[in-house]
Amino acid sequence: MAAGELDRAMQYLAKLPGLGPRSARRAILHLMKRRDSLMIPLADALRVAAERIKPCAVCGNLDTSDPCGICADDRRDATSLCVIQDVADIWALERASGFKGRYHVLGGVLSALDGIGPEDLNLDSLVVRASDPAVTEVILAMNATVDGQTTAHYIADRLTNCEVRITRLAHGVPVGGELDYLDDGTLAQALRARQNV
Repeated sequence: MAAGELDRAMQYLAKLPGLGPRSARRAILHLMKRRDSLMIPLADALRVAAERIKPCAVCGNLDTSDPCGICADDRRDATSLCVIQDVADIWALERASGFKGRYHVLGGVLSALDGIGPEDLNLDSLVVRASDPAVTEVILAMNATVDGQTTAHYIADRLTNCEVRITRLAHGVPVGGELDYLDDGTLAQALRARQNV
């Protein structure tokens, strides 16, 4: 029965971030209307991605090669290591074009509510990488959430025996931001992190 296959496809789509059952139903109907131009090419692209893309053994990035293109690029600054939560954070930082070092993907953050402890994250290999004499700085680029900041503090404690400078991303007023539209927490952090002019 066709409805069974559609329901199964909708159930899988509904598991994706940002999609619920109604959005999944709309997406499936849209794909069905464009079967040849969209659905079949998408299914092929997903199959190829599932077969060829794998996590980098060095940093945890996703790529078709191992080590990934960033780890294999000898033009990258090997002295700086940027610790991030997920692969999407690499894409965001690369889009900004402000960081030319290397990355380390944790695979999430510590979260007591979700049952995620240190053993669930890519932390042991981070300590090994940070212990490399070539690495002089570890940048903790965690999200400005309670779990993100808890993870950053935990990592800083784990790296105390490493001979590295530990820094974090600045928090506060975004470029182009107007004070009247910022939340209280952002303003308070911006005041605490103020700098000389």
